[in-house]
Amino acid sequence: MLFNKIASSQRWAAAPFKPSRSIPSTADARALAAQRLPRLIYDFIDGGAGEEIGMASNISGLHDVLLQPRSLAAVDTIALATCLMDHDWDLPFGIAPMGMCDLAWPGTDHSFAALSERRNFPLAVSTASSTPMEDLLARSGGRAWFQLYVTGNAEEALSLSDRAAHAGYDTLILTVDVPRIGKRPRDVRNGFATPFRMRPRHFFDFAAHPQWSLTTLTRGVPQMANFSGANAKGYDRNAPRSGANWSFLERLRDRWRGKLVIKGVLSTEDAIRIKGYGVDAIYVSNHGGRQLDSAPSAIAVLPAIRQAVGPAYPLLFDSGIRTGEDIVKARALGADFVMVGRPFLYAMAAVGAQGAERLLECLRGEVETALAQVGVASIQDVIPACIYRGADLRCRPVEN
Repeated sequence: MLFNKIASSQRWAAAPFKPSRSIPSTADARALAAQRLPRLIYDFIDGGAGEEIGMASNISGLHDVLLQPRSLAAVDTIALATCLMDHDWDLPFGIAPMGMCDLAWPGTDHSFAALSERRNFPLAVSTASSTPMEDLLARSGGRAWFQLYVTGNAEEALSLSDRAAHAGYDTLILTVDVPRIGKRPRDVRNGFATPFRMRPRHFFDFAAHPQWSLTTLTRGVPQMANFSGANAKGYDRNAPRSGANWSFLERLRDRWRGKLVIKGVLSTEDAIRIKGYGVDAIYVSNHGGRQLDSAPSAIAVLPAIRQAVGPAYPLLFDSGIRTGEDIVKARALGADFVMVGRPFLYAMAAVGAQGAERLLECLRGEVETALAQVGVASIQDVIPACIYRGADLRCRPVEN
């Protein structure tokens, strides 16, 4: 057994895991994660498609958007409460759907769900989660949403949606931007595959990171928890997912009685058509740059999609969010709600069980500071005028 060999290695003499007291920024969490995770795992979390140009453009696109500072505003108290799809949330952001989260640190799924309940924000649970969907809904106090991939045939996907409904989920996110999984060279080079296995070629990588390896050994290697029993055929990460088509959307909309969100939309034409199917919200995203390397940054298309669907239609957003200022920028450019992905995994890898809460506090503080700087006391008051218009920006805000 590979883990037994690692456990007996002299490399276990490495220094004990000492989590930081705080997370000053996402960049700090990422740097610590790179130190504390095996390269195989870090690259799975951190990597993107192709040459990772698309992933970089998500971040640079947000960097190119500038906020407009305002002076002498009454901003002693900042309000972050947000209403989305008839639900009141205490924060304007939540945790995006991510598969195999427990690879970042054992118990990550549980930490996310517990934090969702404590701080009243939505947690998107991936089809490929490390923990059964039912468990995470219960631990979140009913605040979790289920994200659905269409792998295999449509009936299997509809069966998963029925299971989510039976569990009590009131919101389903259908991801539609993975007709085929994007090539991620880091994973290919490292030999990352699912179901996840620790192979002999990874011995020195795991042995050099004993805290992660020993804790994972003790807690159990993460598996695809939503595929067991009746779904024992399992989850093939590389299988085509082209079953998520217009015909399937029509069937799902007829069958799913709760709120339905479509994730992975970058086209105004698609957005208009999706809205016409009676979908409750659109989720603007390029999958964090993990699918099509040449796709536009999500922030670049957000204003046009907002204009296409109108001012009142709910829009969610992710891809490239790293700071609280990014959350405010996305809001100003048309998003009603922002979902944050990789930074929460970095934080868990960097700090352990308390990582998610420490990152949440970091982001919350950054959002509050940004709002004070642009002169608004509530996230509800963030409008296109909060964007600086003096430069030739890549992302032009929609006019009021």
